[in-house]
Amino acid sequence: MARKCVLWTLTVRIFLHIVLFPLLVSGIGDIWWSLGLSPRLNVFRNPNLYLIGTQPMCTQLKGLSPGQVRLCQLFTDHMPAVGRGAQLGILECQHQFANRRWNCSTIEGDSSVFGPVLNVASREAAFTHAISSAGVIHSVSRSCKEGELSKCGCSKAGRPKDMARDWIWGGCGDNIEYGYRFAKYFVDTRERDKNHRRGSRELGRMLMNLHNNEAGLRAVYNYAMVACKCHGVSGSCSLRTCWQQLPAFRDVGDRLKERYDGAVEVRFNKRGTKLIRRNKKFNKPTSEDLVYFENSPDYCNANPETGSRGTVGRECSKTSSGMDGCNLLCCGRGYNTFKRKVVERCKCKFKWCCYVECQTCERIEDVYICK
Repeated sequence: MARKCVLWTLTVRIFLHIVLFPLLVSGIGDIWWSLGLSPRLNVFRNPNLYLIGTQPMCTQLKGLSPGQVRLCQLFTDHMPAVGRGAQLGILECQHQFANRRWNCSTIEGDSSVFGPVLNVASREAAFTHAISSAGVIHSVSRSCKEGELSKCGCSKAGRPKDMARDWIWGGCGDNIEYGYRFAKYFVDTRERDKNHRRGSRELGRMLMNLHNNEAGLRAVYNYAMVACKCHGVSGSCSLRTCWQQLPAFRDVGDRLKERYDGAVEVRFNKRGTKLIRRNKKFNKPTSEDLVYFENSPDYCNANPETGSRGTVGRECSKTSSGMDGCNLLCCGRGYNTFKRKVVERCKCKFKWCCYVECQTCERIEDVYICK
C-alpha cells in the first residue's frame, strides 16, 4: 500500500513538472498582457486538472501579480476570457498604430510583451494600459452572456427610460456591469499590490496606470448600446425585443486613439500624493482621458534602452503627408524604391446558380522602404 502511495506521488510530481508546468511557464512574461500571446491558456479548460487543484496552475502563470494569482484561484474559469481580452487589446493596438513610428509590435520572448518602451511613462504606455483593460471588460462581459462563466449570466441592467413603451426589454444582453467590476478588480490589483513612497516615480507610475486602466474600462462601459430585434408579420417590426450590447471593439480602439492624441501631461501635486495637470491652460483630465508624465522617444532609431525598434525597413507611403508618409515615418533619412508583384482575384462574375467565378490577375506596384 505504501509503495502504491509513493508511486502515485511520483506520478503526480512528474505530471506537474514535466507536463503541466512547462505548458504554463512557456511564453509567459512578467505582465498579465502576455496571457494574450499564450494559446496554452486553454489548459484551464481541461477538467482533469481539477483533480490536482487549481493552485499550481495559477502560481505558475508568471505574468500575474500575487493579488492576481489569488483572483485566478477564485475565478479559474475567467482566465481564458482574460487572455482573450489581452489578445483583443494587443491586436487593436497594432491596428491603431500600424502606420506610426511606434507600431505596437510585440517582442518575442520579452517579459513585458511590448519591450522596454513601456518603462517610459509616455502616451504609448498610457494607451496600452487603456486598451488592455478595455479588452478584458469586453471579453468578460461577452463571456457572461455566452454562459461561459459560473458567476455571471445575462445582463440585469434596467430598462432604458427613453425606450419606446411598446418595445420589450428582455433579450440576453452583454453583462457589462459584471465585466466592469471584475476587469477593474483584476487589472488594478497588479498596481495596488505594492506600496510606494510619496512623490516617488513608482507611485506616479502606479497612479498613471490606474487612471488609464479606468479610461479603458469607461471607453467600453459608458458606450454600451441598445440592440433590438424586430418581430411582426412580413418583417413589419411592429414589435421589438431589445437588450444591452457592447460597443464594437474597433469603435473602442478609435475612441482611445483619440484620447491618445489628446493625452494630458501630468505631474505630482505639492504633497506628492496625486497627479495633476502640468499645464493649467488645458482642461483637467477626466476619467475618460489618458494621462502621461514623461515624453516619448522619437522612435526613429533603434535603441535597446528605450525599447525603440526604429523605422529602418518599414514600408511607407510616398504620397501621404500623414504619419505613414515617407517623410515622417522615415525621419528624413529617405527611402528606397522596389518593385513588387501582386497576385489577386479579378474580373469576378456571378454565375447562376450560385457561385462567383474570378480570374487571377497580376500587377506590378512600387514599394517604398525607409532607409
